[in-house]
Amino acid sequence: MLSELKKEVCAANRALETSGLVKLTWGNVSGIDRASGLWCIKPSGVPYAELTLDDLVVLDLDGKIVEGRLRPSSDTRTHLHLYREFADIGGITHTHSPYATIFAQASRELPCYGTTHADHFFGTVPVARSLTKAEIDHDYEHHTGVAIVECFHKLRLKPLEMPAVLQACHAPFTWGKNAKDSLNNSIALEMCAQMALGSLQLDPTLSAIPAHVLQKHHDRKHGREAYYGQKQQAPHEWR
Repeated sequence: MLSELKKEVCAANRALETSGLVKLTWGNVSGIDRASGLWCIKPSGVPYAELTLDDLVVLDLDGKIVEGRLRPSSDTRTHLHLYREFADIGGITHTHSPYATIFAQASRELPCYGTTHADHFFGTVPVARSLTKAEIDHDYEHHTGVAIVECFHKLRLKPLEMPAVLQACHAPFTWGKNAKDSLNNSIALEMCAQMALGSLQLDPTLSAIPAHVLQKHHDRKHGREAYYGQKQQAPHEWR
C-alpha cells in the first residue's frame, strides 16, 4: 500500500507544474494511508520534474519521519494537523495558484456564482483567519492548520462537501479522497476563482447562485443518487 501511495503522491506533485497551478516550487501534495496511519509528502524545494519516489518523505500521525533522507515540505505541519482533524480526507494539495491566491491575499471568500463551482464546492469557499504574531512565532505551519480547522468548525462545514479553503494573506489549500482528488480540487478552485473574478468585473453586484441550483449541481455529482460519470448498468439504461 505504501508503494502505491508514493506513486500516486509523486505523480500528483509532478502534475502541479504541468497543470499550470504552480511556478518554481510553490506547492506540494501529500497523501495518507489511513489503515497504517502513514502518509507522505513532497520534500522541500525539490523541483517537480526531478522528483522521484525515493525523494518522498513518509511520516506517521505523530509527525515522526519513518522513511526518507530529505527534509519534508515546509508545510508539513499544516498537512499533519488537517489529517488529524479531518478524518475523511485522503490527500491534500497546497498551491499559490494565481487566481485563488488573489482571493486569499485579499482575505475574500469565494462565493458560488455558477454551476461549475457548484459541481465541486458546496457553497462559498471560506477564508481562514490570519494568524497572530504569537502563533507565527510559536509554530507557524501548525497554527495555519489550526486556523483552517477552526474556520470549518465555526462555519459547520464538512470537509468533503467543501474541499477547499483560502488562508488569509497566504494561499489556498484543497483536499480530497486521495492525492489525485485533492489536486483536481485545486485545479477546479483555480478555474472557479478565475471565472468569479471575471464575472465580478462584468457585474460588481453579482449575486451567488440560487440555492436550489447549487443543491442540484452538487447532488448530481456527489449526492446519494449522483448520476454524473459512468457506473455499471444495463445497456438500455441512461439518464
